[in-house]
Amino acid sequence: MKTVEVVAAVIEKDNKYYATQRGYGEFKDKWEFPGGKVEHGETPEHALEREIREELATEIQVKEHLCSVEYDYPEFHLSMHCYICKVQSGDLTLLEHEDAKWLAKDELWTVDWLPADEIVVKQLENIVLQ
Repeated sequence: MKTVEVVAAVIEKDNKYYATQRGYGEFKDKWEFPGGKVEHGETPEHALEREIREELATEIQVKEHLCSVEYDYPEFHLSMHCYICKVQSGDLTLLEHEDAKWLAKDELWTVDWLPADEIVVKQLENIVLQ
């Protein structure tokens, strides 16, 4: 099974977390933390900065590693590295996603997450609910 290595930004602001809704592909309408594939020779942090710039026209600061998730989708194995991030500049303009929301900790389960992102939400809850 092919492995796809990706990064995801758990963007935090005022105790809320930024979630995006996919507007294309097999998982259209599912929610995720924004990010994308790591290109050859990139560090996960640089890949995340590039992906957020490309998808949301925003510069972020990668603060700390939250978790890494290994998940088997039917067609591929996902290796996803997730980081807590802050917006440095930009307005989080949706260039690829259908919708986005800022979710407080008690709203995290109000959207239909992708399966791998559900694991990230559980990890995030362990940190913010302590």
